[in-house]
Amino acid sequence: MRSIKVTNITRRSQLCMMHCALCIVAALLLTGCGLYNKYERPDEVKADGIVRDPVSLTDTLAVSDTTSFGNMPWRSVFTDPQLQALIQQGLDNNPDLLNAALNVQMVTEALKVAKLAFLPSVAFSPQGTLSSFDGASPTKAYSLPVSASWNVDLFGNLLSVKRSAQMQLIATKDYQTVVKTNIISGIANLYYTLLMLDRQVEIITDMEGLTKETWEKMQFMHENRVGYRSTAVQSAEAAYYQVQAQKVDLIRQTREIENSLSLLLGQPGQTIQRGTFANQSLPTELSTGVGIQMLNNRADVHSYEMSLAQCFYDVETARSRFYPNITITGTAAFTNNNGLVNPGKWLLSAVGSLVQPIFQHGQIVAGLKVAQAKYEQAFNNWQNAIYKAGNEVSNALVSYNSYAEKSDLDAKRVKVLKQNVEDTKKLMESSSNTTYLEVISAQSSLLNAEISEVQDQFYKMQSVVNLYQALGGGTR
Repeated sequence: MRSIKVTNITRRSQLCMMHCALCIVAALLLTGCGLYNKYERPDEVKADGIVRDPVSLTDTLAVSDTTSFGNMPWRSVFTDPQLQALIQQGLDNNPDLLNAALNVQMVTEALKVAKLAFLPSVAFSPQGTLSSFDGASPTKAYSLPVSASWNVDLFGNLLSVKRSAQMQLIATKDYQTVVKTNIISGIANLYYTLLMLDRQVEIITDMEGLTKETWEKMQFMHENRVGYRSTAVQSAEAAYYQVQAQKVDLIRQTREIENSLSLLLGQPGQTIQRGTFANQSLPTELSTGVGIQMLNNRADVHSYEMSLAQCFYDVETARSRFYPNITITGTAAFTNNNGLVNPGKWLLSAVGSLVQPIFQHGQIVAGLKVAQAKYEQAFNNWQNAIYKAGNEVSNALVSYNSYAEKSDLDAKRVKVLKQNVEDTKKLMESSSNTTYLEVISAQSSLLNAEISEVQDQFYKMQSVVNLYQALGGGTR
């Protein structure tokens, strides 16, 4: 290490030293260019065509406007009052979201520390001694020094550290937004799952009565009509028990979903007050907006970019270590100089030091290469996050379109099968050509079709929630 140090205790010498320091500063400023760069989004990032069209054969999503479904406030998307109350409860009480807010506070304090590094450090360390030799009168010595030290940030070391901390704060806030979005979407999905299960229990209950009626009719015909064997009655009875078993399973699933939702709400497992499946209304206009806007809405994608920016400033910090470190230190002390001056006098001193690394060159170069490699990794992670976001939007869009189409087909199928059950029952009662197996088969087909219809309607609703989340919604 090479060090230059100047010390003086007179005001005139102090002024000369400050003049020299200013000259050094002016000279070094000429060599410090390029160390105050600000992060700019790299042109190499690929964001075009990341969302596939769910129906077009060209495989390219045609954007007709720049609005985005993800920009809608969550209360405008989820209009069920009971669901809105549950979402608000989750935002107030969820422990993950509370911890995310605490992370923001901690990083904010770290940023304050980085900003305070630009200010000089000041220390006050009073000292006093009593000394006596061979029984002589003790000598009193005292000193009341105040010192200040300032690191002159000519080459952007402190600035890069501060900017890196700023990017970390933004990334932490992005994580908080991601947690909030996940909570909103998670509560909505679980809520709609409960509504689906409630509707399926209603269907099963109706089918339970229908299968019991079939069993009782077969029992009556077995006892009062020639040609109906006991095996027909047994099959009808077994079908009735099978429907009851499905109902028990649905009730179990309902209890488990209530427990999961309660955990998300930050409360013990309990019954969740809710509306009905048929009364739900979700938006049907699902514009995605252009790719770059979608990226700005996605807090997790933005967080990856802020991590890239943080690595950019870490590279700047590593580069600044090639340049000298300049420190100016001043001391003022009221002292009697070990008892030689009474009363005490002021002792003033100033020190300017410049330290230029020489033999650490290999370590500094290695540090720069590591920082650059981390920057490249951060860029790769960001690009992958962009592709992942586009993939999620594409999947949500194709899922919505598919289940919307299936729901229409399910409705037609259920209508046909309901009529089939009625016609088969009439034929069984009026003709010996229709067997009990046809009735049970028709009822089973109707039950499966009705359950499937509710499931597909639920998946359609879930696709809306997933698309809202994939577009970065839930931020308001």
